Amino acid sequence: MKIEHIAVWVKDLEKTSAFYQKYFEAVSNEKYVNPVKKFESYFLSFENGCRLEIMTRPDLKESENSYESQEFGIIHFAFSAGSKEKVNELTETLRKDGYTIAGEPRTTGDGYYESVILDPENNIIEIVA
Repeated sequence: MKIEHIAVWVKDLEKTSAFYQKYFEAVSNEKYVNPVKKFESYFLSFENGCRLEIMTRPDLKESENSYESQEFGIIHFAFSAGSKEKVNELTETLRKDGYTIAGEPRTTGDGYYESVILDPENNIIEIVA
């Protein structure tokens, strides 16, 4: 078995799609639009691993989605950059471009070298070596 895709609700579909394409080398399909349900989505594919489906609808409820006050459910997903140097480089690029660095690059207690960033929708992303 493998995870085929993970789906995330977002407010700004285009901005989120561009973020993952620019920084994580995602390749997007054509936008899917269901005018009856007012639903739109993209599937973002990565070289190795599962796909990310980003979806939006105008009637979604606000949620806190905060790094500081986490709740039950999926809390983050991780991208492997391949090396400590690449984790550091991508973290610095994201910082320079104005994204929130929620956790500086470090070796965690469970042995990962990682940084933690927030995407444009405040979803928690780990960048690991």
